[in-house]
Amino acid sequence: MTSSFSPVFRSAAPADAEAVVALVESAYRGDASRRGWTTEADLLDGRRTNVEDVAALIAGPQGRIVLLEQGGRLRASCQLERQGEVAYFGMFAVDPALQGDGLGKALLAEAERIAREEWGCRAMRMAVIVQREELIAWYLRRGYRRTGAYQPFPYGDERFGLPRRDDLRFEVLVKDLQA
Repeated sequence: MTSSFSPVFRSAAPADAEAVVALVESAYRGDASRRGWTTEADLLDGRRTNVEDVAALIAGPQGRIVLLEQGGRLRASCQLERQGEVAYFGMFAVDPALQGDGLGKALLAEAERIAREEWGCRAMRMAVIVQREELIAWYLRRGYRRTGAYQPFPYGDERFGLPRRDDLRFEVLVKDLQA
């Protein structure tokens, strides 16, 4: 990480919902997201999330939003949800101007630590849009593996964005946390 500030991790509180939404939107949608390499702007228009949905995730009993801050500023976030012995990892966002600085790796490692040490989960699972080949490759380099399982994209549900193509679907990746 190139910043002089060490990352600080914490669970989001209700007051963080708007900042999380702003970060997620900047990383996934619109022209601002094109500054980083994780944009979905060529695949989806519309919103990625909203304050109500993020507030519900923060308040949910089986999960949390994990924040990475540097110098008191939100730089990255992710969703974790406990699903029995497996943790679901989603809504991963890093400030587009800071992508490539190691913040994503640090936050992913913290999420895996929480799932393994605090929740006792044996694995982490995620679903990534199959067209995001560079992102899938990034996860594979961090020990995730392809499961051969796919999930349909929820066409018609604007909470997931407005598709710009008709062949979107999710690929399920998993990592064993007990190794």
